[in-house]
Amino acid sequence: MGVEAAAGLSGGRGGAERLGELIPVALRGLANGIAERGGPVPAGGPAAVAAALAAAGVGTGVLPRTGVGEERALEELSALLAAGSADPADPACAAHLHCPPLAVSVAADVVASALNPSMDSWDQAPVASELEREFTTGIARLCYPAAVGADAVVTSGGTESNLLGLLLAREAGGFSVRPVCGANSHHSVARAAWLLGLPAPVVVACEGDRMVPSALAEALAKLGAAAVVVATAGTTNTGRIDPLPEIAEICHRAGARLHVDAAYGGMALCSETLRSRVAGLELADSVALDMHKFGWQPVAAGLLAARDGADLAALTVRAEYLNADDDTEAGLPDLLGRSIRTSRRPDAFRMAVTVRALGTEGVGALVERCCATANGVHALVTAHAGLRSWGAPELSTVVFRPRVADELGAPAGDELVARVRRCLLEAGTAVIGRGLLPTGPDGVPQLWLKLTLLHPHTGPEDYRSLLDQVVATAAAECAAVARQSPVAS
Repeated sequence: MGVEAAAGLSGGRGGAERLGELIPVALRGLANGIAERGGPVPAGGPAAVAAALAAAGVGTGVLPRTGVGEERALEELSALLAAGSADPADPACAAHLHCPPLAVSVAADVVASALNPSMDSWDQAPVASELEREFTTGIARLCYPAAVGADAVVTSGGTESNLLGLLLAREAGGFSVRPVCGANSHHSVARAAWLLGLPAPVVVACEGDRMVPSALAEALAKLGAAAVVVATAGTTNTGRIDPLPEIAEICHRAGARLHVDAAYGGMALCSETLRSRVAGLELADSVALDMHKFGWQPVAAGLLAARDGADLAALTVRAEYLNADDDTEAGLPDLLGRSIRTSRRPDAFRMAVTVRALGTEGVGALVERCCATANGVHALVTAHAGLRSWGAPELSTVVFRPRVADELGAPAGDELVARVRRCLLEAGTAVIGRGLLPTGPDGVPQLWLKLTLLHPHTGPEDYRSLLDQVVATAAAECAAVARQSPVAS
């Protein structure tokens, strides 16, 4: 096929019509691929996925010299992607903070991609920049309802937001600022400190996967230097929320800055029922949020809110071709200082469309559904003779372990838990998460399984058979090991 025939544009006159012809082709490939997969994840593991690519003629590592045309490329590769994807819209795909996106958000993303605003200067994104400003102002008010001058910016997710939180602290206090975080904190906190040239974080003890306030107070007293404390509202392993009001008070007394990683739990602010669980967010100097977790957006959909919007001036940078002084003096908005990135997508557009469609009450209702489902699944776990629960969910994470793993002791019990997860993954049956928690004798880490429930249209009964499969797989693995044992032979 000729280049001209396969190079239609998505914008301008005729762009929408051409998209209208191609999108059904892509969706047909999507539907065929989902049907071919038939479960939450392709069976067979990495080798099977590599074989599928080779069979489709795209596993050569060589770029094609001539094209096959728009429709064939779209349908074939869409089918390949769908067949080989982990699908968070399947209830059995529940390992990670990996949500099934809402259709309205994906549709909005098509529009944004077609028009392709680049959010580094106003002349590339006139209305997209205004929509982003309106949306981030609303996010800032959600986080800081009583603050005057709060502001927020769009990021690529919690990792970038945590980097910015530490960056703002460094700009306020200098390179001697010492990060302090709980043992439950996300790995991005230590990475951010390293990237920013800050000292390695002081790690504070946790109990029940929550930071211990007395341990924080002791750590800050010993530092004798400026500090930025990173608390967590929704840990990756268990969904636990640090005691934010107490932590904020300790930081206030010690003169320390407070950043809260609320990438998981922050959107509970949209729920009248759940908002109290994240009380204290408004006391933080900065807050990380992710709408590609609770928010049901395609990746990436991160946000950073600052109680004092003036702090974000630390992001200011000048590039004559993007934000020349005379242009800003003439009234053109400066977008370059709204991110550490230059070229970036209009990610706020689909977030804004989603919130306009559902309202914050609608978003909050979806968060409530996920948390209610987690409570119901926890009840199933506690009632199951073959499973042990780590504890009741605070958000939507259910942590559990086959009882037979406890009977085996360490390290055999942890090895069994890891094998169960891999068996279910390789069979294409389920995608279940894992996490180490200090629950063994004398606080020795033990390996646990977890379900991170972000599907807003499921209920506890959708997970009953999965729990049974975990127990059955654990029993089968134990039997297989016993057969292979020299003692058994």
